[in-house]
Amino acid sequence: MTTDHTDRLEAYILEHTTPESELRAHLSREAHVRLLRARMLSGHLQGNLLQMICRMTHAHQVLEIGTYTGYAAHCLAEALPEDGEVHTLESDDEMEDFIREFVAQAPYRDRIHLHLGDALELLPKLLEKYSFDLVYIDANKRQYIDYYELILPHLPSGAIILADNTLWDGKVVAEPLPTDAQTQAILAFNDWVQQDPRVENLILPMRDGLSLIRKL
Repeated sequence: MTTDHTDRLEAYILEHTTPESELRAHLSREAHVRLLRARMLSGHLQGNLLQMICRMTHAHQVLEIGTYTGYAAHCLAEALPEDGEVHTLESDDEMEDFIREFVAQAPYRDRIHLHLGDALELLPKLLEKYSFDLVYIDANKRQYIDYYELILPHLPSGAIILADNTLWDGKVVAEPLPTDAQTQAILAFNDWVQQDPRVENLILPMRDGLSLIRKL
């Protein structure tokens, strides 16, 4: 499939997908103008999938590891009921102003709670206080197994974990370089989940790969 055909196909898909909100579109444009790694944000298609899963699972308490711009947090918060909450964790405090700027504009801003710091240090207290029914992981790839093992025992049966970037630019089907810790970590995570009898799982070939993991 040529690049031109792929671009046309993606354009067609977007034309036949529920539009993103004006605020999400504005956030995306500003990210591409103001940030160096704007391609890291979830984007329209994946954002809509997050919303649909959130609505289909009737989630109330959502945990996100890796806020970045906050785009995914907006997608999830939009889909929550009035009493729902998104607790989103971000390690880069330089993103705080950008995140809060757009959260402040959202009609659902009271549903989004930003926690700044190392996720492995923040998670124990959050998991003790809240019962999450949907988790979205899009942070340090080398710590995916650590996040997973810390979170899973606290989730109720039927809870969903979504893990982003699990195809890692297709590098998962090639032999990783000894120095490529990121690819090795994603390979280890995918194998770990595949062999875990506590869950059922599926990798969707959307963007950079999205794993859907359901606790049994």
